[in-house]
Amino acid sequence: MDTVFSLNDEHWMQLAYEQAAFAAAQGEIPVGAIIVSQGQAIGTGYNAPIKLADPTAHAEIQALRAACQNLSNYRLPEDATLYVTLEPCTMCVGALIHARIKRVVFASLEPKAGSLISARQLLDSGYYNHKFVFEQGCLQAQCSAQLSAFFKQRRSEKKKSVDLKTSSND
Repeated sequence: MDTVFSLNDEHWMQLAYEQAAFAAAQGEIPVGAIIVSQGQAIGTGYNAPIKLADPTAHAEIQALRAACQNLSNYRLPEDATLYVTLEPCTMCVGALIHARIKRVVFASLEPKAGSLISARQLLDSGYYNHKFVFEQGCLQAQCSAQLSAFFKQRRSEKKKSVDLKTSSND
C-alpha cells in the first residue's frame, strides 16, 4: 500500500531536496535533510564528507548536529520528524535512535546501504531501547532523478577524464 503524504510532508521534503542540491553543487552525493518540530525547521544539513574531510558528515548527521546545537540538547523534541532524500545508513539510524527522533520520512531507497528497509532493517532487530516511525516515498521520483542525474554526470566526467588520458598517450 502506498503512503499518502501530506502537503506539509511534501513541503519539508522539498526543502530537503534543496539541501541535496547544495551538496551536488559542491561535488558531494546529493542527499539533503531537515528536522522539523512544532512546524519549524530546527536543523538542516546536506552531505559534506568530502568538503569537511569527515566520513560522518552525512546529511542526517549534519541536520542532527544543527538541531541539537540550536536546542542546546543532545535529544530532540518528542515531535521531531526528519525529512531526508535518501534512506538512512546504519550510522545515521544509530544517531537518530540516540537523538530520540519520533518519525523519519525519506524519499528514495538505498539498496546497498539503506538500514530501514533495503539492505537491513535495524529497527526490527530488537536491540534498541527506542524506535521511530518511518515512511518511504515522499517526492521519490524527484529525489531519485536528482541522484541519478548526479551519478550520470559523474560517470560522464570520469569517462572524459579516461578518454583524455588515453588520447594524450597516443
